[in-house]
Amino acid sequence: MDWLWNLLDPTWWLTMLGAFATIGVLAIIFAETGLLLGFFLPGDSLLVAAGIFSSAAVARGMDIEPLSLPVLLIGTPLCAIAGAQLGHFLGARFGRKLFDKPDSRLFKREHVVRAEEFFEKFGPAKAVILARFVPIVRTFMNPVAGVLEMPAKRFFLWNVVGGLVWVESLLLLGHFLGSKVDPKAIDKYILPGVFLIVLISLIPIIVEVIKKRRERNNIPEPNGKHHRVH
Repeated sequence: MDWLWNLLDPTWWLTMLGAFATIGVLAIIFAETGLLLGFFLPGDSLLVAAGIFSSAAVARGMDIEPLSLPVLLIGTPLCAIAGAQLGHFLGARFGRKLFDKPDSRLFKREHVVRAEEFFEKFGPAKAVILARFVPIVRTFMNPVAGVLEMPAKRFFLWNVVGGLVWVESLLLLGHFLGSKVDPKAIDKYILPGVFLIVLISLIPIIVEVIKKRRERNNIPEPNGKHHRVH
């Protein structure tokens, strides 16, 4: 299972890509947001790690070429937005036939169901933005939005908002961490830091779920009273 762990480890990707790491990050973010089979690729963790390794001192400590922060800040959100647009287009073009395949190691129907429930629970605009911060849902949300006939113009608007907030916040946070942590000890901080960031990114979604649950539990009766739903 070492190969699977490597695929999920952003430092492995950046080390393997070497001098092409900056371009590699752009390609991975596009694939993770635009191709169904890209759901297993690192997203949040890769962005944070890329931001960290854009620090020259950290990159030298890990014996890799520093990533270009300006290129990342401009190119990565464009790839994230373009990938999501591709996913929406494929969903709108092919409909549910896009998901008409048996379960396998790389495809689980439950991922589609989870994205649909996410879409219905939060509504189109919030779902497209919040899904950016949820692994797997981030990949499947875009074609699901197309299948559920979210208008292309409306999807593009919230796709741009979500893509910019997601990418830029994680890249800049990673760059900040890279400038503050001892380059010799950076490897000890990457995974715990990424886990913390992913956890923080889930807070708005948890709050929204609690809010929706409370609303459902206080449905007004016809006489104006409220009753709890069990």
